[in-house]
Amino acid sequence: MIKIYTAIKAKLINIGIIKYRRATQLTVLSLLSISVMSALVVSHSVMATEGGGVGIYPDGLDNYLSGALPPPGVHVLLYGGNIHYNQLRGNNGSRLPVPGFKVNVNVLAPRLVLVTDQQIMGGQLAYHTIVPLLSVTAEAGGKRSDSKGIGDITFGPALGYHPAPDLGYVIGLDISAPTGSYNRHDPSSPGKNHWAFQPVWAISYFPAYGYNTDLKVMYDFNLKNKKTNTTSGRAFHIDYALGWGFGNGLVAGVGGYAFQQVTNDSGPNSAQGKASAFGLGPSVRYANDKGLLVALKWQKDLIVTNRPAGSQLFLKVALPF
Repeated sequence: MIKIYTAIKAKLINIGIIKYRRATQLTVLSLLSISVMSALVVSHSVMATEGGGVGIYPDGLDNYLSGALPPPGVHVLLYGGNIHYNQLRGNNGSRLPVPGFKVNVNVLAPRLVLVTDQQIMGGQLAYHTIVPLLSVTAEAGGKRSDSKGIGDITFGPALGYHPAPDLGYVIGLDISAPTGSYNRHDPSSPGKNHWAFQPVWAISYFPAYGYNTDLKVMYDFNLKNKKTNTTSGRAFHIDYALGWGFGNGLVAGVGGYAFQQVTNDSGPNSAQGKASAFGLGPSVRYANDKGLLVALKWQKDLIVTNRPAGSQLFLKVALPF
């Protein structure tokens, strides 16, 4: 196996992987990804929220390079996207008869990543924080509500490992703070009004030419929403990606997510059952030797129970400076 990796490494150097690897690493600690759409899960009965709705993390946000830690230094990235839901699904996956149900979220989320030179347990120590700016519109039963503002800020530490030039993995902890405004009677509220902790682990295999594969695993621990006296259930979920590298910084393929709520909600505003979902869609990323990186992904929710269903578009950009 060592001989195989040595041969692959030599070949990649010859075709220029080392030259543009710096740019691809600027993707971030995607592993530490955050809740740029936390506004979607609000305390409103129509949306089966507090646990049966969407979790603290925007499922499918990460795809390629989710386990690749950037080089030491300060990195600024920008996330953008649109999340659209037009259905509510019940216990057996059937569509619930909610007239005119629609949720639309536009997000712009700057992210600051600090990668240090410090080593802990053989891994490179890093920190990050992200501040989501949200524009949310929610409609149901002939009623509409709109909100704009800062959502729940997420921050946390991570350790990055690089066992090979084209292989990396990261372990970390995301902490979501209730900084967004919240009104239990407003389904467009930008915040969720509770703390959440999310251990994360991600691994990426990203040769310049050939198959690129990524897997990111997360587990959610939600604290109580004191305004509803309700605690969302714990959840296990993954992001995944499979693509083909063309040797010029371009990778194209598919990506998606799987979500499964593990424990029931507790409290008066609990959902009727555990939420689950599976999504899939096309994904592409491009990086050059100047430090530019652009990753674009669209996905559709295909199998959904006890939560909203629709589609999402995510854009991630790293600009050289």
